[in-house]
Amino acid sequence: MISPADILKKHWGYGSFRPMQAEIIGSVLAGNDTLGLMATGGGKSVTFQVPALMLDGLTLVVTPLISLMKDQVDNLRSHGIDAFFLHAALTRREGKLILDKCRLGYARILYLSPEKLQSPGFAVWIKELPVRLIVVDEAHCISQWGYDFRPSYLKIAELRKFFPQAPVLALTASATPRVADDIRARLGFRSGAQTFRLTFDRTNLSYVVRHCENKDAALVHVLSRVDGCGIVYVRSRKRAALMAEMLCNAGISAGYYHAGLSPEEKNARQNSWKSGEMRVMVATTAFGMGIDKPDVRIVVHVDPPSSLEEYYQEAGRAGRDGLESFAVSLVNPQVDKGVLTRRLSAAFPPKDYLRDVYQKLCVYLNVAMGEGFQRLCELDLGKFCVRWSLQPAATASALKLLGQSGYIEYVEEVYARSRLMVIMRRDELYDLRLNPGCERVFQFILRNYTGIFADYEHIDERVIASSLDLTDRTVYENLLLLGRLGVIHYVPRSSTPYVLFLTSRQPVSDLVFPREVYEWRREQMKQRIGAMGRFLFDVGRCRNVTLLEYFGEEAACSCGKCDVCRSKKKSSAVPSEKIDSAVLSALHMHPTGIAVSALALFLGLRADMVSCAVRRLADSDAVVLCQDGCVRLPD
Repeated sequence: MISPADILKKHWGYGSFRPMQAEIIGSVLAGNDTLGLMATGGGKSVTFQVPALMLDGLTLVVTPLISLMKDQVDNLRSHGIDAFFLHAALTRREGKLILDKCRLGYARILYLSPEKLQSPGFAVWIKELPVRLIVVDEAHCISQWGYDFRPSYLKIAELRKFFPQAPVLALTASATPRVADDIRARLGFRSGAQTFRLTFDRTNLSYVVRHCENKDAALVHVLSRVDGCGIVYVRSRKRAALMAEMLCNAGISAGYYHAGLSPEEKNARQNSWKSGEMRVMVATTAFGMGIDKPDVRIVVHVDPPSSLEEYYQEAGRAGRDGLESFAVSLVNPQVDKGVLTRRLSAAFPPKDYLRDVYQKLCVYLNVAMGEGFQRLCELDLGKFCVRWSLQPAATASALKLLGQSGYIEYVEEVYARSRLMVIMRRDELYDLRLNPGCERVFQFILRNYTGIFADYEHIDERVIASSLDLTDRTVYENLLLLGRLGVIHYVPRSSTPYVLFLTSRQPVSDLVFPREVYEWRREQMKQRIGAMGRFLFDVGRCRNVTLLEYFGEEAACSCGKCDVCRSKKKSSAVPSEKIDSAVLSALHMHPTGIAVSALALFLGLRADMVSCAVRRLADSDAVVLCQDGCVRLPD
């Protein structure tokens, strides 16, 4: 009988499993409900892809990352594995074709977006599929205590009614003990369930926090000190483009990546970075998920993440090959403490604001009172905010809270490439009469996209236009004409997010926001922001110890490699007299006074060391401590 190791070798070429992979696979094949807690880069996908090829039937994978679905499916197909994906942005015809293939046994893995579980015909079509394994990726999304709760995930448990014999494999890279307990409960784990936790201790990764006022200069300095490729995370698309330009001007090969780029641009930049042609990718959180590049030497956060879960996932993309790597955070305490605090209010606008956004949304999308149930509408958030003079960040948060309260599903991460399929029978094509321009376009498609009679193929109108010396508009119009003639089914590309109404339109006075959605989650976010702040701003505690304890692990000792540990080693060898002398010399350069934190930054010393020196000097009247917290030389 073929073994998991044989499957791994045959399809992926690996001679052995990574830590914990074999144990999780064994548990799944034994029919146990299984929770896998594996850090970023631990190889979660293999833990369900290998069983999928050993079980006689279909593996259903629920994941919220639509862009990652396409990458995963393309990767599986390149390894000779039949895989498909379903999400709400696909047309009804596309969905039916995929489901027919799954029902007839032509698929081993089906990726499914969680909002598809809420569609009216869900129970009808899902029970016809030969499902043998249910996988829940990003499983923390099912927990209201998690940092990225999605109500649509709560529907996953209903799959167990249709497939009572199929085990459930839940996977996540970041879950506190409380969230792990909630995942098991929400998914109805049965007796005999197994939990496998891969340690969160990345021994080859050094966590470094640099306090600085000029982040651009600090970033250039840090990148110039570390060889190899890197990722720089920022919080906005505009900032990503500007910072990449700044790095290029400083002589560092860099590009930028965010969700607003076309698939062609994303692939080109990602391939340039993966090949080493581009050294540094400046990106929003849209970059990194599912990217298998083991030799990233440095990950830099220019803007502070909102939680340690988010930070750990992104920082963990460094050093997947086990070699020494760095996770660096650039922090301006005077600014970033306020940034973190403001994120809480931006994520939880007042409830009246939520009601106002809901009412304006219904008007904008022409949804009448009592109507709209299961209606899918495109929503350009920018235009919507301009139309009603709304603040984009608060409005996006309002849409998310309306979703968590069960009124809508807002899906922002959508970019569907153009695709088509020939739907006319082959024998009918011989009698087809087309105008010359349309004939040229159709013949080009027949010659270059051989699989279009059996499935949808992605196309690029610009490539067709360039090859035929036509304009993009001409190609587009001819494809529409072919569609109207019933020759093809053509789906033009789209990047517009959408809203799915989960209920008919309600009077705003009837909108209810449960405590577990608003008050409880607001308190949870407040605690996560507090933990993130302690990690960034506490200069006296090992960064690795702080991380491990947050995720429920005991740290036997300090890591000895983070900036705090290295600073302690360095400072233990510095006599207090030298520190005092350095403080006095610095104060001569700041005769009007300087804050202790700024003084520590100026000297490149830990704040607690400088505070002790200032107290010693103040006791001997060598310096004066002012009421505003500054220190200066005596008059």
